[in-house]
Amino acid sequence: MKKLFGLFAISLALFTTPAHAAKLDVVASFSVLGDIVREVGGNKISLTVLVGPDGDAHTFEPSPKDAKALAGADLVVINGLDLEKWMEKLVAASGYKGPVIVASKGVKPRTMVEDGATIPDPHAWQDLANGALYVQNVAAALEAADPEDKQVFQTNASKLSKRLADLDQWTHREIHSVPPQKRKVITTHDAFGYFGAAYGVTFKAPEGLSTDAEPSAASLAKLVDQIKAEKIKALFIENMTDPRLIQMIARETGAKMGGELYSDALSKPTGPAPTYPAMFRNNVPKLVAAMMTN
Repeated sequence: MKKLFGLFAISLALFTTPAHAAKLDVVASFSVLGDIVREVGGNKISLTVLVGPDGDAHTFEPSPKDAKALAGADLVVINGLDLEKWMEKLVAASGYKGPVIVASKGVKPRTMVEDGATIPDPHAWQDLANGALYVQNVAAALEAADPEDKQVFQTNASKLSKRLADLDQWTHREIHSVPPQKRKVITTHDAFGYFGAAYGVTFKAPEGLSTDAEPSAASLAKLVDQIKAEKIKALFIENMTDPRLIQMIARETGAKMGGELYSDALSKPTGPAPTYPAMFRNNVPKLVAAMMTN
C-alpha cells in the first residue's frame, strides 16, 4: 500500500512539475536587447530575437515567421525611441495581445534633425548608464509576467548591472587616456551620439540616424573638407552597414580604416562581439588606437 502511494505521489509530481517549470516565451526586437533579456531571464525564459546578429533593425522587414513568433509570445520587449518602426504593423498582423515593454523607458533621449524633422536618437544602449536602465526595465517586465521566478530575475539583473557599471568605469578610463583634442571619429551612420556624450568623443557620419538615409553631395563634401581640415584619421565601418561609402571617404581624405565597430547589432557567437558587454570590449580599444593617430 505504501509502495502504491509512493508511485501515486511520483506520478502526481510528474504531471504538476511542467506547468510550474514552463518557460516564459519572450520576443526581443534586436540582438543587443536580446542579449540583455537573455542574461536577465536566464533559464526561466525561451527567447526569440527578431533581428539577429549583424542584422539592421532600421531596415528590417518582418516575415510570416516573425508574426508567428509574436502570436505565441507571453511578452514582447522593444527598444523604443522609434527604432522598430515596423513593430506596430507586426503586432497587428500577428494578433498578439500581450504586453509590449519599452526597454528604453526612463532614458533621456537625444534628438537629431533628419530630413528637416526632429527625431529621437534610438541608440541609447551606447551609453552603459542607459544599458543599466534597460536591465531594470527588463527585470521588472519579467517579474510582472512570471512572479514566481522574481528572485531569479532580480539576482541575474543585479549581476549584469554590476558588470555594466564596471565596464562603464573602464570605458571612461580608456577613452580619457586619449587627449581631448584627438577624440574625433568618423563612422558609417550616426549611431554613437550617446557614446560620444557619455565618454567625451565627437562622432561624425555621412549618413543620418538610419542606415537607409542617403547623404547629399553637399553634406558629403562638407564632411570630407572637415576631415581634411581637422586631420581626422579614425574612420570606421559598422558590422551592419555597407562599407563602400566610408571607404570612398578614406580614399578622398587619406584617412585609414580603423576596423569594424559594432553599433546596432552584435556579432555571431563566434565573432568578437557576441554579447552587449563584448560590444564595448571590442569597440573601445579600436577607438582609442585610431583616435591616437589623429
